[in-house]
Amino acid sequence: MEISTLATYHCLAFVWYFFVAYSITHIKTEERPSEVFLYGGQWKYLTVLNLVLQAVFYGVSFLADVLRLIKKLRCAKPIISSRDLLFSVLAFPVSTFVCISFWTLYTYNRELVYPKSLDGVIPLWLNHAMHTAVLPFAVLEILALPHRYPAKKKGLILLGFVAFLYISWVLWIYSVTGEWVYPLFALFSPPGLAAFFAGSLAIIISFYSFGEFLNRMIWGQCKFSSLLLCI
Repeated sequence: MEISTLATYHCLAFVWYFFVAYSITHIKTEERPSEVFLYGGQWKYLTVLNLVLQAVFYGVSFLADVLRLIKKLRCAKPIISSRDLLFSVLAFPVSTFVCISFWTLYTYNRELVYPKSLDGVIPLWLNHAMHTAVLPFAVLEILALPHRYPAKKKGLILLGFVAFLYISWVLWIYSVTGEWVYPLFALFSPPGLAAFFAGSLAIIISFYSFGEFLNRMIWGQCKFSSLLLCI
């Protein structure tokens, strides 16, 4: 894909995610279902945090494209490295996890993750923008250009650290409000919840590995040591 086309795509994706994140964080608060919806705002939900993550990623990607367009390759290299790290370790696996886990649980019993009371708070289009569109965007990014993945150990440590931070945030909210961010968590005993978190981490790690596999399968012919020449 031409650099100018990539720049246009990344700019539009950034604007889209910025708009969606803005929309979800400015929902009217008069009829919020419970206290847990208020404490910490929407920033307790992985879905919303993912929107911010995607906006940051596409913003960095657009910056890298612009620098390459104006031939500032020396400045572009660290930005491209940051872009690839964001995508490989967080943007792709988290988007895939959000989409697949949400719709799997929603199909099984929506009250566990997205109570019907939220239908009157969050518009249908916004629900799909947060939980459906994120996966096609992530796949399209892999198809659009190659990304350099970090060493497997480094990537998994970073991913595990971010997962630990989010789980700690969820547990802190429960300790303050007495309510779980997601109703699903109330069904588990403490050992069961620990097992659920461990299983979720294993799934998101598998998505990380799947993204790496797709990237290598599609762009394996590229010399990643000469990435600037390959894209």
